[in-house]
Amino acid sequence: MPNELNLPVRAIGAVHTKAGKEEIRDRKEDTVSDIEIFEEFEDALEGVEGFSHLFIVGYFNQLRQDQQGVLKVKPRRLLRYGLTEDELPRLGVFSLDSPSRPNPIGLSLLQLLSREGRMLRVRGLDYFDGTPVIDIKPYQSSYRADEYTMPEWYRTLHERAGSV
Repeated sequence: MPNELNLPVRAIGAVHTKAGKEEIRDRKEDTVSDIEIFEEFEDALEGVEGFSHLFIVGYFNQLRQDQQGVLKVKPRRLLRYGLTEDELPRLGVFSLDSPSRPNPIGLSLLQLLSREGRMLRVRGLDYFDGTPVIDIKPYQSSYRADEYTMPEWYRTLHERAGSV
């Protein structure tokens, strides 16, 4: 399979939020944002009301050049919990939720508060103002994992940080 595929992906909407970048980075669960769906995609929203949660797929258009295409990073979010950078291992980005990755695509699970026409009001979205939205999928009970495991490094770091 070739490395370069012609992927016809385009934005279907954009995020609007008054939350600053630090508030977004801190992942405040109560952050309320609006997602504007572009007019040509409004019909695709029919039936979304009634779902309590949505997955939002976004394109990280505000990454610095040094964050793009990176394969390994330190889980720096844990610095907020008192760990030092020296304590953090370098890990593959596929084992982290870092925005730095080969393709700057994010996935966020959030609460749908309301829909007014082409506008979705949501809680818990961790995307910056202006982030392009490239897809929306409703949360369904079949997506739930009642039993799961996490690697030892993850449990150890989060226990030390007090964030488990």
